[in-house]
Amino acid sequence: MDSISYKTTFANKATVQKDWVIVDAAGKTLGRFASQVAMILRGKHKPSYTPHVDCGDNVIIINAEKIRLTGNKMNDKVYTSHTGHPGGQRFQTPKETLAKYPEKVLERAIKGMLPKNRIGRELFRHVHVFEGTQHPHEAQQPKVIQL
Repeated sequence: MDSISYKTTFANKATVQKDWVIVDAAGKTLGRFASQVAMILRGKHKPSYTPHVDCGDNVIIINAEKIRLTGNKMNDKVYTSHTGHPGGQRFQTPKETLAKYPEKVLERAIKGMLPKNRIGRELFRHVHVFEGTQHPHEAQQPKVIQL
């Protein structure tokens, strides 16, 4: 027993291996796609996952405008925001949001699936959502993965 170590190893900021990945959102269902991206951001797909450490990958999402919602959610679902002023409550459907800001629908879904604390805010900085297939992160040599 003395020669074998049974210590659990935890990842830390210095030992974490962070990669860059590209994911195509064309034709994917919003919720299922967002949950898979959140898992990659969190690092739960890695054997060295540690809950209190940012061990996830940086994710580049392309074709954000081609995401789809099932059923009649494109018109029935409502995003609510508030300006902070009296009477400043605003409502928007995903259809209106996609027409004006195609990236916001995906970003909002992914952000809602991350932890609501310091690490969740830090993880959200590693998501890069783009309309179309062009992105400015070629220098990081990202790997294309299929979800």
